[in-house]
Amino acid sequence: MNSETTARSYPFKKIADLLARRDCKTAADVSGRTRASVALILRQLEDDMELLFIQRATHDLDPWSGHIAFPGGKLEEGELVCQTARRETLEEIGIDLDEQCYLGRLSDLVGSNLPIWVSCCVYGVGQTFSDPVLSDEVCDVFWIKLSDVRDINRHQMAPVAFSERSYNVPAIRLPVEGKPVLWGLTHRFVMQFLDLLELLDLGVAISSDCCRLPELVELNEEELS
Repeated sequence: MNSETTARSYPFKKIADLLARRDCKTAADVSGRTRASVALILRQLEDDMELLFIQRATHDLDPWSGHIAFPGGKLEEGELVCQTARRETLEEIGIDLDEQCYLGRLSDLVGSNLPIWVSCCVYGVGQTFSDPVLSDEVCDVFWIKLSDVRDINRHQMAPVAFSERSYNVPAIRLPVEGKPVLWGLTHRFVMQFLDLLELLDLGVAISSDCCRLPELVELNEEELS
């Protein structure tokens, strides 16, 4: 990633064109895993973009309690992954993605040890839409500028706790006072997205023979924490 951070906005169509190059050949045995889906939501500014994040509410039974995340949750029977992302976004923060622009999917993240399989659907929204309405599963929702997310000075190794264990993990410290670092699955999806934008910046994301997203990325247990 470029260490020099500059504000920049990307047309939704260019992002959609890149996401459309997702390779749909399954590369791992994904049977027996809990399916879940999240939504990466983008909003364009005049000379920058914003990403929407939530902070999960504190619940004793939620191992990701209080963490920074994207809205999302488990698939219900018969649902497609992006139907789940839209339903969970509406339930958790009151934003109806059926009325917004679907751009595509990032590579799914699959656990090699933890039995989970998570998809990330990307949406672009307009400048004006209904204000978020938080459910009891979410304690906060906020927008972060893309230039801040890409700022290499905010990328660090950070100590975190998960399921009564401590880890030192790659993370991003967002410019919101009092918030935990962004890490884990959400961090991995964010880094996938930033890597795609880097290809646009370098001007190499123009050939259909390159820059194809794998359908699945298999992670070890500590990477998923």
